[in-house]
Amino acid sequence: MTIDERTLAWMLDTDPALRWQVERDVAHAPPAIWEATRERVAHEGWGALLLSRQDADGQWAGGAYFPAGYFDSEEAQQPGQPWNATTWTLKDLREFGVPAEALGDTAEKLARNSRWEYDDLPYWGGEVDVCINSFTLANGAWLGVDMSGLAAWFREHRLADGGWNCEAEEGDSVRSSFHSTLNALRGLLAYQRLTGDRTLTEVRRTGEEYLLSRRLLYRASTGELVAPFATQFLYPNRHVYSALAALDYFRDASEFDALPPDERLDEAIQVVRDQRQPDGTWVQSRRLPGRVWFHMDVPEGEPSPWLTLIGTRVLEWWDAAHDVAVA
Repeated sequence: MTIDERTLAWMLDTDPALRWQVERDVAHAPPAIWEATRERVAHEGWGALLLSRQDADGQWAGGAYFPAGYFDSEEAQQPGQPWNATTWTLKDLREFGVPAEALGDTAEKLARNSRWEYDDLPYWGGEVDVCINSFTLANGAWLGVDMSGLAAWFREHRLADGGWNCEAEEGDSVRSSFHSTLNALRGLLAYQRLTGDRTLTEVRRTGEEYLLSRRLLYRASTGELVAPFATQFLYPNRHVYSALAALDYFRDASEFDALPPDERLDEAIQVVRDQRQPDGTWVQSRRLPGRVWFHMDVPEGEPSPWLTLIGTRVLEWWDAAHDVAVA
């Protein structure tokens, strides 16, 4: 798959957190180029800004998943949720490519000072929400924490259909969720990449099968589109499912497992291809409401460099496996 020079230049004219991934995955620059850009992330732009907002106790905004005082504020009555507390900020820094060393003794500080809003549980032990535990699993592994106990939680809390659901722990559901299952898979894959632990591959496989059997898009019961969110592409998607986010996971897993794409991804691939604009970009569907440190992508309706990165590398991965040449 090719991308025109003007669109590529537009994608490269951005923060180092995005630029190094464009250089690696779209421009296919030599490692010396994109690695040099990645090294800038902790010292320039968004990565440096997030690091500068860290509290003395190792947290961000004074809380584990929500900012301090959130539940007693008027903000708690508004749509959405804040995205600037510790877990979300760590997730952003990790996905930006910031090296763990740049965070110094953050892991130790969080072990001493941070507790979950749910039952005051210790931070690195996780809590009961599968999405929160997924982010924590990956963040802890990145910062060098022994997360093997939380990793085992995912095997123990799978549902009978092979996936996960954040509502299951409260007894509200016995069926898996597209959102929760994808988040669990992303966390497990990140953990495996960071630790080399291959024992969780079977756990991932059942979650992958849950999504693949539904072709990433459809309800198993009726065969209908699961919901509009499946075809709405947004960045940052935080915890929200989309076919594009799922395909980017399967691309990543395919590389890690050295396996070709599953043919059941074909319909989701076509959804991504159909949303590609004539200039090779993808458009932001919406922004999730809630407090942020800063906006890292464009408003609704504008061409998104992040979505264009993700869409481009997904289609290139698929097309390369199928010997498809797309202009």
